[in-house]
Amino acid sequence: MDSRPIGIFDSGLGGLTALRALRRFLPDENIVYFADSGRVPYGEKSLNQLRCMAEQNYAFISSHDVKAILVACGTMSSNCGDLLEAWPVPTVGVLYSSADWMRRLEGKGPIAVIATEASIRSGSYQKALKEACPGREVIAVSCPDFVPLIESGHIDPKDALLRDAVARYLQPVREIRAEALLLGCTHYGIIEAAVREFLGPEITLVSAAESGAAALCSRLLKEKQTGGSGKTVYYTSGKAEDFSEAAALFLGCEKTEIRAEAIPPQPVPET
Repeated sequence: MDSRPIGIFDSGLGGLTALRALRRFLPDENIVYFADSGRVPYGEKSLNQLRCMAEQNYAFISSHDVKAILVACGTMSSNCGDLLEAWPVPTVGVLYSSADWMRRLEGKGPIAVIATEASIRSGSYQKALKEACPGREVIAVSCPDFVPLIESGHIDPKDALLRDAVARYLQPVREIRAEALLLGCTHYGIIEAAVREFLGPEITLVSAAESGAAALCSRLLKEKQTGGSGKTVYYTSGKAEDFSEAAALFLGCEKTEIRAEAIPPQPVPET
C-alpha cells in the first residue's frame, strides 16, 4: 500500500474530467490537484512558454511528495512529451494513452481529433493517431475558443455562444463523417453534450481525460502503489473563490468541499 497522493495538473477546469474518472477507478486515492487558472488558456502559448510552465508545474506538484503525476492537459502532453518522460516522479500524459484508446476501436473509416491550437500545431496528435490507426484518414481541428468559453461558464448545450463555436469548429468533422472523435483537450469533456448534439449519436467520442486516468490507474495497480483515504486538495494560480465555485458545480458537490488554495502564477518568458 502506498498512501502518498497522486498529483494532477491542468490549465484550469479541464483536468477535473480526469480527476472525476480517476476517482471512479480508484476512489480511495489521495489527490493533489493544481489548476493553473492564472495562466489559462495554454493553447495560445509558444512552445518555449509551455515547456517552461511544464517544468514549473512539475516542481510545484512534486513538492507534495506525490507517487505519480497525471498531466491532464493535452497541450502539455503534445508539446512536452520528452520532459514528462524525464521527470523523476512517474508521469502519465494524455497523448499516447488516448491514441492507444483510439487504436482499440473497430472500424476503418475516418477519425478526427479536436484540441487546442498549440496541440494541433505541434502535430503530435496527428502523428500518434496515424501510428496507432494505420490506414485511417485523420483530420485534426484546433478549437481556440472552447477553453475560454468553458472557463467563463459557457458549458450548457443550449448556450448560444457555445453552440455557435461547436458548429463552426466541428463542421469539417461532420462533413467527413468521422467514425470516432478524440477530445484531445481535457476541457472538452465538459462540453461533451454539446459536441454530441451537433455530431449525432453515431460517432464514438473518446476522452483524453478518461484514457489518461485509465492508463495511470493500470500503472498504479500493476506496481501495487494504490491506497489512501480519498482526500483531495486543490490549488489554483487563479482566484480561489472562482475555481472552487466552478469546480463544485462541475463535480456536483458543495463549494465548501473544494476550498482551493490560491498560489501566485509564476512568470514565463515573453515568447
